[in-house]
Amino acid sequence: MKRNLTAAALSVAALLAVAKPGTDPQMDKFIDDLMGRMTLKERIGQLNLGGVGSPKVVGSAKGLDVAIKEGLVSSIGGFDPKAAEDAQRFAEDNMRVFIPMITGLDVVHGYYTTFPIPLGSSSSWNLPLLEESARVAAREASAFGINWTFAPMVDISRDPRWGRVAEGAGEDPYLGSLVAQAMVRGYQGDDLQDPQSIMACTKHLVLYGASEAGRDYNTVSMDDVTAYNYYLPTYKAAFDAGAGSGMTSFNVVNGIPSTGNRKVMTDLIRDQWGFDGFIVSDANAIAEMIEHGVGDPQTVAEMALKAGTDMDMSASLYVACLEKSVAEGRVSEKEINTACRRVLEAKYKLGLFKDPWLYYTNKDKRQETILSPENLDVARRLARESIVLLKNSDKTLPLKPAKKIAVVGPLGQERGELLGTWSYGMSADTMSTIVEALQREVGPGTEVIFSQGSNWTEAPAIYKQGGKHPSDSLLMQAVADVADADVIIATVGEPAIWSGEAHNLTNPTLAEAQMNLLKAMKATGKPVVVVLMSGRPLIIPEIDEEFNTILQAWHGGTMAPEALADILTGKEAPSAKLTSTWPRNVGQIPLYYNALRTGRPYSGFWATTKYIDSTNDPLYPFGYGLSYNDYKYENLRADKLEAKGDNDKIRVTVDVTNLGTMPGKEIVQLYINDPVAKISRPMIELKDFAKVELAPGETKQVSFDVTADKLKYYDSELNYGWDEGDFIIFVGPDSKRIEKLNVKWTK
Repeated sequence: MKRNLTAAALSVAALLAVAKPGTDPQMDKFIDDLMGRMTLKERIGQLNLGGVGSPKVVGSAKGLDVAIKEGLVSSIGGFDPKAAEDAQRFAEDNMRVFIPMITGLDVVHGYYTTFPIPLGSSSSWNLPLLEESARVAAREASAFGINWTFAPMVDISRDPRWGRVAEGAGEDPYLGSLVAQAMVRGYQGDDLQDPQSIMACTKHLVLYGASEAGRDYNTVSMDDVTAYNYYLPTYKAAFDAGAGSGMTSFNVVNGIPSTGNRKVMTDLIRDQWGFDGFIVSDANAIAEMIEHGVGDPQTVAEMALKAGTDMDMSASLYVACLEKSVAEGRVSEKEINTACRRVLEAKYKLGLFKDPWLYYTNKDKRQETILSPENLDVARRLARESIVLLKNSDKTLPLKPAKKIAVVGPLGQERGELLGTWSYGMSADTMSTIVEALQREVGPGTEVIFSQGSNWTEAPAIYKQGGKHPSDSLLMQAVADVADADVIIATVGEPAIWSGEAHNLTNPTLAEAQMNLLKAMKATGKPVVVVLMSGRPLIIPEIDEEFNTILQAWHGGTMAPEALADILTGKEAPSAKLTSTWPRNVGQIPLYYNALRTGRPYSGFWATTKYIDSTNDPLYPFGYGLSYNDYKYENLRADKLEAKGDNDKIRVTVDVTNLGTMPGKEIVQLYINDPVAKISRPMIELKDFAKVELAPGETKQVSFDVTADKLKYYDSELNYGWDEGDFIIFVGPDSKRIEKLNVKWTK
């Protein structure tokens, strides 16, 4: 009892001794006053992200209504806009000290208007368009009371088996960092108090994409040099862009669960990077530390708070345990206050203290905000620029005039499956199918027919067909249906549920039933366009060998059918490039372009330690993607071949010519190699790119400024700098087809 009284007496003084005060004196004064009126229990309550539901509906003695009334809920999920609004109103009417709640939701690649999965969107390499997509998502979500998104996911991944590879921007830290910043800017806009902006959340902290064997939630063990050079830059970039919050990852980091890892949450993210927002656990991640084997509920709650995890999502262990921890002296009230202040600052920055109903000001305009023509135009453009042309060796595409086009495969008449993982299906009923969109694009003079041809798979453990016809009978029907078609569009791949959280594959290839369909279509002797739609890179060496025309269209979102029709018919030439390496087989994984050199044997960029049953080369390298045009690169040059010091630069220029007959966009890529350094360095690293529009026959000079910053890396002592000496600069259309320049840089 004495300890409790002492803690209470010291609480106000402790409020003013927070480790890092804010930068806004007016905000600091407001929060000082607010926290001075809150009990310890209420301050702990600000560290709790409650469940989803309406207090009027929950209504039990242990339900959300009581928790809100007692000040034990800081934030809620926004899956049900009506329930979120009810919760906010109930809080205003019943809390002793009313503190508005944040409403959060995973708005990962759109809300009503759904964009391509992030891995697909990143293939556009179009940063302004990506930022625009996040603005659309923010406008739509905020109209429904959502003011916090659990996005962007910026985890670097080199493993297509991992289901959540769909949610990130691929394998490269440079491109991934730029994508992360574009998304943060899009979500948050110029002013977080704009009711059409929502707070971003950088996730998952950290190294989540490197989980062993591609299994979600699995162990991560990584040396510091690898982490700092390849996996951590994207998180830092998102915070540097102003992301207001971060989210922990489920995995351990070198033996310690990330959610309770002080070296990550405080030493790295706060002390080294200077992040001053709040960090929330992933769903139930604090409680799951028990399963990791580091303690009981009381212990893991204390461990997470001391690590720097400010908010507990779903587990409710902070509200269950931390009062006791303070009373028994294992957690200080100052530590509680530090976390509470960070959460309250976020609410202040969102403008919720000025107007708790700020995010309901657009309530009457919801229907004109969602799925507007302007929003759908952004979705169509981004989906179109995300479609990668992998092969077109016989120039089947763009489609020639035809009397009859046959669309076959399990995706041809789907709608919701095209939205992909982490979508809410709210635009599915408004969508076209691929057949419908293609029919509109080719016009009434061409008949477009559909034949399913196969189920997703005949393996019920993977996907239950729900009583549909077996693939054999569907295949026989398809062969008959395409008999008089001029060309076949085979829409194959994955349903949305095969990727995303906890949906990993040991062998991410095309299911046998769909492969049999492709073989049967080829046997007809008709031109076959293979359209792959998936949430990950697929392992398709047989398809690449047997078919002349292949498109990777991902799960392309609300406007996926229209975008695909645009590409198939040549309304626009493909321009997308892969942001992940595509292996030939599972045994090559992990396979990535920016690998280190090996000592024996080594020649060229892709021949390192060899397999005896497979080449080392990927099927499709990082940065790869074709167009209906050919682009010629020539006259690679530099304004000088020697530079000196931190402030010098070398301007590198290449002439790029559109040799085709269509307007097009080409992604020109610049890579650098540091041949002799303090540590072994990658064979090549992406350091710049430009997406260039070219008219037929047009030549443009594409220039890049190479500065000393582009030469920097973390050495074995984690010093960040560059070495003087020789460097090789490469420019080309992908990471394999590149021309080089040798330059020298001295201190």
